[in-house]
Amino acid sequence: MTSPPRLDARLRPRLPSPLREVRDERFARHGVRLLLKRDDLIHPDLPGNKWRKLALNLEAAAGRTVLTFGGAYSNHLRATAAAGRLLGFPTVGVVRGDELAHRPLNPSLARCAADGMRLHFVDRTTYRAKTSPEVLEGLLGRFGDVVVVPEGGSNALAAQGCTALGRELAGEVDVAAVACGTGGTLAGLAAGLAAGQRALGVPVVGGGFLAEEVARLQHEAFGSRAGDWTLEERFTFGGYARTTPDLDAFAADFEERHGLPVERVYVAKLLFALTALAGEGAFAPGTRVAAVVTGAPDDALQESSVSR
Repeated sequence: MTSPPRLDARLRPRLPSPLREVRDERFARHGVRLLLKRDDLIHPDLPGNKWRKLALNLEAAAGRTVLTFGGAYSNHLRATAAAGRLLGFPTVGVVRGDELAHRPLNPSLARCAADGMRLHFVDRTTYRAKTSPEVLEGLLGRFGDVVVVPEGGSNALAAQGCTALGRELAGEVDVAAVACGTGGTLAGLAAGLAAGQRALGVPVVGGGFLAEEVARLQHEAFGSRAGDWTLEERFTFGGYARTTPDLDAFAADFEERHGLPVERVYVAKLLFALTALAGEGAFAPGTRVAAVVTGAPDDALQESSVSR
C-alpha cells in the first residue's frame, strides 16, 4: 500500500509566500525599508502561520482525529476544521465557554461545524486547566483515539514548521517581525533566519509570559534557544482582540495608503508597532524590515469584538 502524498502536494500552498516592498514615508524618512511577507496568501483556507504551524502536526496525525482548542472566534479552530474537510480526517474543537452550547453558532463556529468539526463546549474554569492530566484524560475518554494539538497550534512541531518562514527570508531582510499570540511562529521564524538577521515579536496579549513560552518551545523543538529574537511588548492595546480608536484609525490609514486590507487582531498591532519603532529610531538607516502578514480581515470574523 502506498502512502498518501504529502500535504503540500495535496493542498498546493503558495510557497514561498510573496515578499513585497511598500513605500511608506514614515519609514523612508529614517532610511528604513518596509517589506510585507504575504503569508496571508499561502492558502485560502489555511492562511499564514496557520499553514506553517499545522502542516507537520497534520502529517504526524496521519489521518487520525485531531482534537484542538480555541475561543468562539478562533482562527486556529477554523483552519483545523478546514484542513479536516480538505484532507478527509475528523476534527474536534474544544471551545471555551459552555454558555455557547445553548446559543446559535456565531459565523466562525458555524464555519467550523460546516467543515465537519465536532464542537465540544467547556466552562471557562475547565478550559483554563485544559493542559492538566485530569482534563486531558476526560477528553480522551470522551473522544477516544485522538491527536491533541494545543491552542493556537503552538508546539514543537509548529515551531519546526515555521522555520521555513525564516529560511524564505534569508538574505532578503535584516529584521523579520511577527505578531505573537502563543509564540510558536516567532520560535520557528527566529530559528530559520540566517546569521546576522534577527526576529522581532510583537505580542497581542499582555501578561509578560511570551518570552518564557518562546524559549520553552525552542528548547522542545531545537534543544536550545535558537536565533536572535526579542519581544516588543508595548503594543497590546489592552489585550487580546482589544482595540482603540488610535489603532483603528492607523489600520484604516494603512489600508488607504497601500491598498492592503489590515486584519485588526494581529496585523494592525504589528504594523503600528513597527511604525512607532521606526519613528523612535529603533532601526538603523538602511535596515530592511519585513512584517509578516499572517491573515486577512475576513479571518477575524468579528473576533475584534471578543475578549480572550
